[in-house]
Amino acid sequence: MAAVAGGQIDSVMQEKRLFPPPKEFAAKARIKSLEEYQELWDQAAADPPKFWADLARDELHWFQPFERPLVWKEPFAEWFAGGKTNVSYNCLDRNLAAGLGDRTAILWEGEPGDSRKLTYAELHREVCKFANVLKSLGITSGDRVSIYMPMVPELAIAMLACARIGAIHSIIFAGFSAEAIAERNRDAEAKLQIAADTGWRRGKALPLKETVDEALAKSPTVQKCIVLRRGAVAGLSEADGAGSGPGSQTPATVVSMQAGRDFWWHELMEKASAECPAASMDSEAPLFILYTSGSTGKPKGIKHTTAGYNLYAKKTFQWVFDHRDDDIFWCTADIGWVTGHSYVVYGPLSAGATVLMYEGAPNHPDESRFWQLIEKYKVTIFYTAPTAIRAFIKWGDQHVKKHDLSSLRLLGTVGEGINPEAWMWYHRVIGGERCPIVDTWWQTETGGIMMSPLPGAIPTKPGSCTKPLPGIIPEIVTPSGQPVGKNQGGWLVMTHPWPGMLRGIWGDDDRYKEVYWSKVPGKYLAGDNARCDDDGYYWIMGRIDDVLNVSGHRLSTIEIESALVSHPSVAEAAAVGRPDELKGEAVAVFVTLRSGEPNDALREQLKKHVRHEIGALAQPDDIRFTGALPKTRSGKIMRRLLRDIAAGKETVGDTTTLEDYSVLAKIRGDEE
Repeated sequence: MAAVAGGQIDSVMQEKRLFPPPKEFAAKARIKSLEEYQELWDQAAADPPKFWADLARDELHWFQPFERPLVWKEPFAEWFAGGKTNVSYNCLDRNLAAGLGDRTAILWEGEPGDSRKLTYAELHREVCKFANVLKSLGITSGDRVSIYMPMVPELAIAMLACARIGAIHSIIFAGFSAEAIAERNRDAEAKLQIAADTGWRRGKALPLKETVDEALAKSPTVQKCIVLRRGAVAGLSEADGAGSGPGSQTPATVVSMQAGRDFWWHELMEKASAECPAASMDSEAPLFILYTSGSTGKPKGIKHTTAGYNLYAKKTFQWVFDHRDDDIFWCTADIGWVTGHSYVVYGPLSAGATVLMYEGAPNHPDESRFWQLIEKYKVTIFYTAPTAIRAFIKWGDQHVKKHDLSSLRLLGTVGEGINPEAWMWYHRVIGGERCPIVDTWWQTETGGIMMSPLPGAIPTKPGSCTKPLPGIIPEIVTPSGQPVGKNQGGWLVMTHPWPGMLRGIWGDDDRYKEVYWSKVPGKYLAGDNARCDDDGYYWIMGRIDDVLNVSGHRLSTIEIESALVSHPSVAEAAAVGRPDELKGEAVAVFVTLRSGEPNDALREQLKKHVRHEIGALAQPDDIRFTGALPKTRSGKIMRRLLRDIAAGKETVGDTTTLEDYSVLAKIRGDEE
């Protein structure tokens, strides 16, 4: 293999397996064939503003029609300029008007086994009441509301109530530290904090209010705090904290309430009116701020606005998941991440869907919990992360086989590229070889899915997110902005605005321009490497920072990792570079095993396996076995920390988003 000039990336992984949509699935699908998809994509590409404007008129309720589909002053977009709508209205009132009041909106199960069901009419009532609670505490349009809650229905209620009155929510994953909450509160200048007393995780009641109290001492703009009593809301006994559900031994937490600042959710709701008309909001009114993980520096407050985001979340939900009225949709993401915003709340509810929400861990009380929930609620669409799939593989098929998964008709993946062998396991063991898999690529910044198979139309390849959705026009370029050829890796960019795109970084337009628009002028830089194969299928090759330069060859980490995961002993792998005088960079990998003993013989076997799968150039120089990999709380491997360890550096920088600090200590102390 010859070295490639101009900053392009050598692709060493070839995947030939192809899975056409099942005929029965395609016959009932919204988009039924590759030809139908291509016709729609071509129509959108010919005139994107007109394409989105036609959809917006049909799919959203407008208090005032928009005047112009797109005002583009690079890099700032205004979609549906002059129009007025409301996201809460589109999620609730519009569905009530369509006669869906008795349809279940949210099915919820807490980790201890408690459960609830909310119809669209009931959800509308709760949202209106809480919107009035917000107003009673002085919250008005444009105010920022910080939310730190577990996965309970009240989290969705709080979001929709904010949207109803024009307040801007900033949701912080209920696992972040007090300092992380305070930093986000200060940046957003949040006026109100919404929290819960506790949240359940692996059988323990986590004292969330204690963390919030510590954060509020460093959040000078926050004036008041609403506290949800998690146990009472879930119907749990205050005496034992969790009634008789599984894993319910931990007692309820006693919380401190500061007079004049802190208020109980249930007490405020008792007095609130259930009448609250939705505010008429400008199309470009900010809807929410969502802070990126901050693993490489100060968190970025990604700003999303009203109409464009709402339309994009709804349409991508309908297209990618081929939504039908009788579906039970389960996205396992926490609402603290963008996946939860777009595909637990705003996308599905705008489409009148029934969503399942689950509070706890996938391995409590045992590793079959997800499969038990699919069987119990007859889930038809299951959307989860590759990191979870690799954990399921490691735990073993026996946990799956105990449960009836025949209700499933569609599977999805989100969060990072999926290794082909993990894809095959998902297809075979969870999908029973009958369910299409939608491997979705998108980001916090994009607002919704950008590339994915449409399950009734596009044949799938394990590990590929296949093709761009209608209205999305990608390109792969060199760092100098020149397009690359087929099967050549490069930087992934978008050549035209789309409605779901971020509208900036909160309070920092210069950083927005610098990060996303300065490196390839006139085009949005996604920050990922990708390649496009001969069939026009896209393959994500990892972050731009995750490219290894080995003897003049630029190699993708994800391809090396996929080769390792294809070995029957390997559950998960992370490849990083370390300085090497001869090669420039050497390939160092960290491996967790699903079977076998970590020893020198296996180490050599894995090196030979990678050599056989993708070539001598990618053969690892170092292989280190570890019980777990350092991950963010959203499940992404923190390769930056592994690079430091591989290079022998002591400093590992910001670890605010790290899920389990003990993992780092164990890896550093691993004497081999």
